[in-house]
Amino acid sequence: MGETKLKRREMAAKKKNKKKKKALKITLIIVVAIALFATGVFGYLWLQLGKLNTTNISKTNEDLGISESAQAKEDEEIVNVAFFGLDRENSKAVGRSDSTMILSIDKKHKKIKMISIMRDTYVKIKDNGQSKLNHSYAYGGPQLAIRTLNENFDMNIRDFVAVDFFKLEEIINELGGVEINVKPDEVKYINQHMIEVAEVEHKKIISVTKSGKQTLNGMQTVSYARIRHTGNGDFERTERQRTVLTALLNKIKSGGATQFSSNVSKLLPYVETSLSSMDIVKLGTSAFTSGTTNLDQERFPIDGYCKDITIDGTWYLQADMQATKDQLHKYIYDDVKPVPGKPFF
Repeated sequence: MGETKLKRREMAAKKKNKKKKKALKITLIIVVAIALFATGVFGYLWLQLGKLNTTNISKTNEDLGISESAQAKEDEEIVNVAFFGLDRENSKAVGRSDSTMILSIDKKHKKIKMISIMRDTYVKIKDNGQSKLNHSYAYGGPQLAIRTLNENFDMNIRDFVAVDFFKLEEIINELGGVEINVKPDEVKYINQHMIEVAEVEHKKIISVTKSGKQTLNGMQTVSYARIRHTGNGDFERTERQRTVLTALLNKIKSGGATQFSSNVSKLLPYVETSLSSMDIVKLGTSAFTSGTTNLDQERFPIDGYCKDITIDGTWYLQADMQATKDQLHKYIYDDVKPVPGKPFF
């Protein structure tokens, strides 16, 4: 009986551990993409880009749900790409997009904008009614997920990058850790998450003993990004994901061209995308030559324009879709930061 109970605990802990790691999958490809944009190491990278897993999708306006108004906003100065962090058992499964972001390469304002879209946002999904945003990937893969973003937010996204990466901890360790400013209320949750991971992986943990700016190792970083029971819950968790993204980017860029090439070589095999090698190099070259290397970030829907709802026992995040769409467009195309407002309900 004792042995059976122990196995059940290990299985439960393993499941929790997998959920902790998936939150940061999306950050890796964004780091690679931005680093591509911010460096000139294209000779070596051209060879490495052959390691990408390319997935062809239909790029017609009809199949991607791109409206005439969204088409009118298409501009070489601003390119939007969808990024999905996948939760799936293996590479052949479709899985859900646990993390959904839009990377907007804005040469007009010389910024690269990281935009988190809350995964539980209640949206319309073609042929599937209303559901959570992250369900769209499970229902129809990247094409339906892109279409869902386009139709609900009047976007013109034509390409995606997805990451299904279970060894983020090791990659961060190989980079020598990343620098994170840990808040006092986050310390205990980092350590709690690491204990669960250590029980399954039979690893020793190095506890975080203080708050403040410090270098976290791989296990500590993954645990940090999974925190959702302090602060502003899942809203603040997306902020932590972007914090880790920025820290990863800074670490990769600080290593210089030689280390950068080595790190990219390790990361690219875990990337799935509809972009060709030439597409990536063109985007990187144009962004780099135009000086588009500044990072900016935002999360939608913003505070005051969404609320929790429960339908048939399932929790959703209901947004003021018109206001959110307007705010998203102003941020992407006019570089206007949204301002939190009073609850609209």
